[in-house]
Amino acid sequence: MSTEDRPPAPRSLAEALRARGDAALGALLRSRPDLITPVPTDLTQLATRAGTRASVVRALERLDRFALQTAEALAVAADPATHDELLGLMAGDERDPAVAAALPHALGVLREQALVWGGDDRLRLVRTARELLAPSPQHPSPTGLGPTVQEATAGMSPGRIQEIVTTAGLASTHDSVSAVTALTGLFTDRARMAALLAGAPADSVEVLERLVWGPPYGQVTADPAARLRWLLDRGLLLPTAPGTVVLPREVALHLRRGQAHRAPEPVPPVVEVAATHRPQVVDSAAAGQAYTALATVEELLKDWDEGGPAVLRAGGLSVRDLKRTAVALDVPEPVAAFWVELAYTAGLIASDGEADERYAATPAYDEWLELPAAERWSRLVTVWLAATRTAGLVGGRDAKDRTLSALGPGLDRSAAPEVRHRVLALLAGLPEGAAPSAGSVPARLRWERPLRGDRREDDLRSRLAEWALSEAELLGVTGRGALSAQGRALLGAPAAAAPSPEAEPSGPGDKLPVHHHHRTAPLVPLSPAEQAVASAAAARLLAPLLPEPLDHVLLQADLTAVAPGPLRRPLADMLGVLADVESKGGATVYRFTPGSVRRALDAGQAASDLHAFLAVHSRTPVPQPLAYLIDDVARRHGHLRVGAASAYVRCDDDAVLSEILADKRAAGLGLRRLAPTVLAAQADPAGLLEGLRAMGFAPAAESAEGDVLITRALAHRTPPRTAPEPVPDGPPVPDDTLLAAALRAIRAGDLASTTPRKPGTAPVANGALPRTGAAETLATMQAAVLTGEALWIGYVNAEGAASQRVIAPIRVEGGFVTAYDHTADEVRTYPLHRITGVAELADDAD
Repeated sequence: MSTEDRPPAPRSLAEALRARGDAALGALLRSRPDLITPVPTDLTQLATRAGTRASVVRALERLDRFALQTAEALAVAADPATHDELLGLMAGDERDPAVAAALPHALGVLREQALVWGGDDRLRLVRTARELLAPSPQHPSPTGLGPTVQEATAGMSPGRIQEIVTTAGLASTHDSVSAVTALTGLFTDRARMAALLAGAPADSVEVLERLVWGPPYGQVTADPAARLRWLLDRGLLLPTAPGTVVLPREVALHLRRGQAHRAPEPVPPVVEVAATHRPQVVDSAAAGQAYTALATVEELLKDWDEGGPAVLRAGGLSVRDLKRTAVALDVPEPVAAFWVELAYTAGLIASDGEADERYAATPAYDEWLELPAAERWSRLVTVWLAATRTAGLVGGRDAKDRTLSALGPGLDRSAAPEVRHRVLALLAGLPEGAAPSAGSVPARLRWERPLRGDRREDDLRSRLAEWALSEAELLGVTGRGALSAQGRALLGAPAAAAPSPEAEPSGPGDKLPVHHHHRTAPLVPLSPAEQAVASAAAARLLAPLLPEPLDHVLLQADLTAVAPGPLRRPLADMLGVLADVESKGGATVYRFTPGSVRRALDAGQAASDLHAFLAVHSRTPVPQPLAYLIDDVARRHGHLRVGAASAYVRCDDDAVLSEILADKRAAGLGLRRLAPTVLAAQADPAGLLEGLRAMGFAPAAESAEGDVLITRALAHRTPPRTAPEPVPDGPPVPDDTLLAAALRAIRAGDLASTTPRKPGTAPVANGALPRTGAAETLATMQAAVLTGEALWIGYVNAEGAASQRVIAPIRVEGGFVTAYDHTADEVRTYPLHRITGVAELADDAD
């Protein structure tokens, strides 16, 4: 393309954006959704918003390490810089081929993000980004470079500058500006600088070597040593403050062979494969973990069915209650915190809102229990994937040095869903059955988002990645460290390519590097509708791998029952009331005790019901000791009746009451005889029931009418609760509909603000609305109706929002103008009193 045919270089970021097509502009708005919250009126406002500090910081945080290094290099380059200058800073004098190959993509990312604009001959970093990344004494540059010679000598006396120039072997000049220019020319000339440094004392060169990679500042005394004096006299070190010197940027770059960074990282770290297993083994192991996950959540909720731990005054679970829960689940405390948080995030537990507030199961838990096992699992993992509550933080300290408790405030981390998804996406990029080595996934994430790691929290992003890997294993998304087929489906990812024959089988000690170039398009998070489809597909893959629920148990003579696998829901619920779990594992052992049988009778079951239930669901005959146990407890159950008087106990057999009164263990109940068959107590009914049961009796509670009260299992539920919503990580990414509407509005607004006006029109400041009187506005509108011309107007709507529009009036009547609005691309009617002013467009305006 000839110089005449080449489009003019943009003079501002707004002009650069104006030259973009809709696809490129849409890509910017997708990657930086804060720019359309709210939708800017035109491209000038969009460019202004893209240069604000908050928006630029957010954009820099989303750069990978090499793109960020490229931006840092531009911040220490000339403004504007050429592509060759940038390449020299990134690849050094040797022009590292890997850096040279990766630079166009990094520069393209910066341009797409509107952090860099201009052609390759005039690259400009957005001013705010330059201010953030350029070196200063208060904020050293990650490059380790200091100020330029010009910046460092800004406050130096002209005489001293001339002394430095002369000592460095340059001719004296008539002014400081030319002297600084000559010194800069010397330091940027490789041959002359090499000759200058060749005559330097060895200990002076050693000083430069200590400062060359930063920090570039050093301390000197009022009477510097000879090695420092040699450097100061020639400007190789320049004073910045009393007792402080700095290595000029040009000198450092010469010593670095032109490189801005000590170690450019154009390619991301590889995700190494530590072990490879057969996919069937991975899927089976993950299915086993999924089954254990469901059993653990059910056990947790069953433990809290009748009212769980109390809610702390500040919210959350106490350390003691978390320890008790960990013991009940037979897991470490951090794992118990994860299960508690997962159940809470899924809406299965919540606080009951009572005066003595406690945690309990929600009605949603009962609905969840009715689902097939695979669907229950998919509900849990879908919630986990999108949750911002982070169980790994439990036990840590917040910004105010307060302990973070499970179910308490302060556990939300908006980056958690992105990190979990990215971790699983990296696993999906490995061959099927491949498990990554420890540390390789966090290292990759640190390269992809180097600024997102919060240094105050010891690189939160890496810790989130490590938690995501362990939690995925607990949930059965991964098996033996490798992504399972159901985990792959959960992401909406296609099946991975099978590993090559020479790559398997590999043992736990093998470390095979798997090179995934960062230019490969990563898996993107799914929309809610797409995620629902993916979760259903994952559930279908998992269902055949889960053990089939059984409808029977094996009764044994030692008052135990063995469940050789998972039990169907009605059988499991009833057996959980009738017996206590003694041990868990591949088979669950239940033990029948007088207390457990009484619990079933309290729930409304009769002895005959229990005999029939066991006969139907046992593959072995009902042992005689178990039948005797049921009949014995049933015979005594309800023989005593306890009601509210404050409390009383009655029994048709006065000998039994006499036995109770004579028992020393009844002293604390405050019993006294009111009648031969009635005792009164100072204890409340619940305390009286517990006391008599502890003495070996089987009392039943009764109502004020004398009827036996039936205690239903699983009775305590919270009112309906809404599961906690994830905390968004900034504005949501706009969908296609919103994006198309925003682009249309921005383009139309830009047309209105940039369309040429007719000569003689009153000048209007950039962004200001046109101003004309009511009579002139009306006359111009009426004339435009006759001529069919388009007009530029300022308009203020009923909410007070001002905008500029290009309209073609159709008719004017009754204080309203009906016109085709080019901004909205439709016919609209506007009240004349809301039009601030009007201007005619130039005849050649499009």
